[in-house]
Amino acid sequence: MTKYVLAIDQGTTSSRAILFDGKMKIVSHGQKEFTQIYPKSGWVEHDPEEIWESVVWSVKEAIRKAGIAASDIAAIGITNQRETVIVWDRETGKPIHNAIVWQDRRTASYCEKLKGQGLEKTFTKKTGLLLDPYFSGTKLSWMLANVKGTRARAAKGELCFGTVDTYLIWRLTGGQSFVTDATNASRTLMFNIATQEWDEELTEILRVPQAMLPEVKDCSADFGVTEKDLFGAEIPILGVAGDQQAATIGQACFEPGMMKSTYGTGCFALLNTGKDMARSKNRLLTTIAYRLDGEVTYALEGSIFVAGAAVQWLRDGIRVIKQASETGALAESADPTQEVYLVPAFTGLGAPHWDPDARGAIFGMTRNTGPAEFARAALEAVCYQTRDLLDAMKKDWKSGEGETVLRVDGGMVASDWTMQRLSDILDAPVDRPQILETTALGAAWLAACRAGLWPDRKGFAKAWALESEFKPKMDEKTRRAKLKGWHDAVKRTLTAV
Repeated sequence: MTKYVLAIDQGTTSSRAILFDGKMKIVSHGQKEFTQIYPKSGWVEHDPEEIWESVVWSVKEAIRKAGIAASDIAAIGITNQRETVIVWDRETGKPIHNAIVWQDRRTASYCEKLKGQGLEKTFTKKTGLLLDPYFSGTKLSWMLANVKGTRARAAKGELCFGTVDTYLIWRLTGGQSFVTDATNASRTLMFNIATQEWDEELTEILRVPQAMLPEVKDCSADFGVTEKDLFGAEIPILGVAGDQQAATIGQACFEPGMMKSTYGTGCFALLNTGKDMARSKNRLLTTIAYRLDGEVTYALEGSIFVAGAAVQWLRDGIRVIKQASETGALAESADPTQEVYLVPAFTGLGAPHWDPDARGAIFGMTRNTGPAEFARAALEAVCYQTRDLLDAMKKDWKSGEGETVLRVDGGMVASDWTMQRLSDILDAPVDRPQILETTALGAAWLAACRAGLWPDRKGFAKAWALESEFKPKMDEKTRRAKLKGWHDAVKRTLTAV
């Protein structure tokens, strides 16, 4: 009987489970959204129990739709929203607080305090990251300082910290496995990406007891076995990677110089730099792309906090569209004489600006500006931000000369209009693969390769298939004018100005 591989893709707004067969084809999936909690302006939380329930439901739904038994699944791969923090009781598994989500900005003042003490260079040298509320460490520090009794309990070893992958593995294995992988660990502000260990100096600065930190494994490893009662059989968990690294793997970006960009709630671009731990001079992140067989591959990463979320804002916030799929056609109908710019700094600006206090703004409106111009501005904002990241990467990496081909994935890339405009703004080809579920595919490959079901890196890279290639059509004069307008709009938005 064909053995299947299950990918659990735990995202920011929903949890999904996708079943793949032995030929790397999608067989079925289950998906369930969960509640977004906003206690204060700039704060974003999730209920860990609701996340857990949504994952279990999605897995059962995928198995039901496929008409198979859990015993037919050879392995599970997990990919997850990164930087989101959960702390739970080591005995009961009960969370002590809601999960604090990667988008949350509550620790902005704490980050500024640490910067004021001259500590950002220390963190950046060891972790490749900047001191920003985006990352896990300051969120964990906030929990320890603000949830009553937490610091004392953590010091006694009574509490566990984890990103979402760690929490899910703990629950799936009935508390038998307290582990994470190198990619998720690398996003915490506490993991030294050179030594591949939790860093004592950094945990002391953040006042985090190391007793509450999980064991760090390769992305493809033995992470434990699910409890039989959950799905009807024990299933080994053999692959884990943060969502953006999983997408890099799913896009088969295994060679230095290959680049992918995922357009989901936010947008995240990763450039494979191989064994070269490239240090950015343009406020990009140095991060772990993946760790396989104990060997680390590094990447430069640019993080954009708002991509698809801008389309959600059009739909749910100002209600100029009824569904996301309308935006491409609407943008195409926009008045070409109006240059409207949306700077979607709803939760601050990410790379290369890193301004947590910036807020969204719209420039260039006239009395004739309407839904079509708003739609075009929202989609173009993603393109402009990607161009800023690409320019920074080319400046930072020694091998960044010549033409870059961008492999794309995520919900937004289904829009031909958006992908063509992206190619135009980048002045570079954009490749859209046949399988758009690259995040889940990457997690599945990590597990399936270890289980001996799918091909190795070379074989997997050969199997990557192009669906559409978009090449630039915009003339250079128009491109430059548009970029000039964008950079002017961003400058007006930054709080330092």
